[in-house]
Amino acid sequence: MNDIVHFSFSGRLSSIKAVPGAHGYRDLRFAPTETMTPLVSPHGGADLKPLLLSAAPLAQEQQRALSLPRVRVSSRERGDIIMLGIGGFTPLDGFMSQADWRSVCDDMRTAAGLFWPIPITLSTDQGTADAIAVGQEIALVDPDDGHCLAIQRVSEKYRIDKAHECVRVFKTTDPAHPGVKMVMEQGAVNLAGPVKVLSRGGFPEKYGDLFMTPEQTRTLFKSLGWSRIAAFQTRNPMHRSHEYLAKVAIEVCDGVLVHSLLGALKPGDIPAEVRTRAIAALAKNYFVPSTIVQAGYPLDMRYAGPREALLHALFRQNYGCSHLIVGRDHAGVGSYYGPFEAHHIFDEIPEGALQTRPLKIDVSFWCYKCGGMASGRTCPHTDADRLQVSGTQLRKSLSEGQSVPPEFSRPEVLEILRAYYAETDARSAGAPAVSR
Repeated sequence: MNDIVHFSFSGRLSSIKAVPGAHGYRDLRFAPTETMTPLVSPHGGADLKPLLLSAAPLAQEQQRALSLPRVRVSSRERGDIIMLGIGGFTPLDGFMSQADWRSVCDDMRTAAGLFWPIPITLSTDQGTADAIAVGQEIALVDPDDGHCLAIQRVSEKYRIDKAHECVRVFKTTDPAHPGVKMVMEQGAVNLAGPVKVLSRGGFPEKYGDLFMTPEQTRTLFKSLGWSRIAAFQTRNPMHRSHEYLAKVAIEVCDGVLVHSLLGALKPGDIPAEVRTRAIAALAKNYFVPSTIVQAGYPLDMRYAGPREALLHALFRQNYGCSHLIVGRDHAGVGSYYGPFEAHHIFDEIPEGALQTRPLKIDVSFWCYKCGGMASGRTCPHTDADRLQVSGTQLRKSLSEGQSVPPEFSRPEVLEILRAYYAETDARSAGAPAVSR
C-alpha cells in the first residue's frame, strides 16, 4: 500500500503514493508533473477569491466578533458562508443586494452582469433586522452550536417577494417542494453586504481529507496532470447507473471528481458519512485508481433542478472542473421538472457564461438483452428488457428490506447501505445499534 506506482495521463507521468485515508477511501499523494494544459479559470475570470481569514487577522476578528450583535443563520446560509470562505462562490464577496436578488431571479445575472443562476442571500426576522443599522457589522453564528462563522457589514436591508423567487428559481410555489419550503420559512428581511469568514463550520474536522477546497482540488488536478475533469454531483450513494455515467465521462476526460454534498438533505436521504463510505467502496473495487477522486463540499441541496444544475457547473468551475455530468432530472425532486430540463437550460444561457460545460447523458438502465448498462442512445431494445435504476427506488427497497438485484447496485455498496438501514431500524425500535 505504500509503494510508489506510476500511471500515464495523456503522455505525462505522475507518481502516486496511496496511503490509508479517513472514511475508508484512499488519500493519494502526488508528485509534480510536466507542464500541462491550464485548468479552467475561476468564475469571473480572475483568481480564486476565498474570504476565509487566517493567522493573526483571524484571531483578531474572532475576538472582535464577541462584541458584535449576533444573527443566527440557517443551515443553508451556513453552507453558503463556508463556500464564500473557501472560494467556492468566487467572485462573490458576500450576500446579495436587492438589485442582485431581482436580477438573478429574473435574468440569472447580478446587477453588475455576472452570470449567477440562484440568489445567495441571508435573512432574519423583522425584529432582529430593526435592531441593525445599515453600515453596522454583525456576527453570523452557526445554527447548531452558536459559534461565529463570519462577520458581515450590512450594506442594505430589504424585503423580497418570496413567491416570485420560488416561481423563478424552482418553477413552483408548492409548499411541498423542499426548496420552496426553505424560502417560504426564511426570515422576512434580507441582509446584504460583504463578509469576512472566520470558520469552516466543522466540516474538515468531521470529514477529514474528504473536505477539499477549490484551491486543494486545483492543486490535486495539476499534480495528476489532469486538465479535462468531469464533476459528478451526488447526494446519493452511487448505484450502477451512476457508475455508468462516471465511466462514460472517464472515456472522454482525464478523470472524474465524485463531488459529494455534505450539507443538509431532505428527510429519507442517506447521510453523507454513509454515502461517502459506499462511494469509496465502489471506487476501490470498480474504478481504476488513477481515474477517480472523491471529495465533498459543504452546501445544502436546494432541489432547484435546472437552475441548480447551472449553479453546480458554476462552482465546479471554481474547483477546476471543465465539465459537469448532467444525467436525468439533475438536482430535481419529485416530478417538478422534466427529465432533461437540466440538459436544455445549458443551451439557453449566454455564450461564455460558464467555462464548465455539461456532459449530457441520456437516461441509463440495465438492459438484459444488451447484457449490461446502456442508455437510450445506445440500446435498441424496449422497456420490457430494461431495469430502470434510480436512487429513489434503491432507498425504498433498502428501507423496506426488499432484495436488490446485482444489476441495480454493487454488493460492496449494498453491504454498507444495509448495515445503515439495520442500525436505523434498531434505533427506531429502541434496540442498541450494531457497532462496526
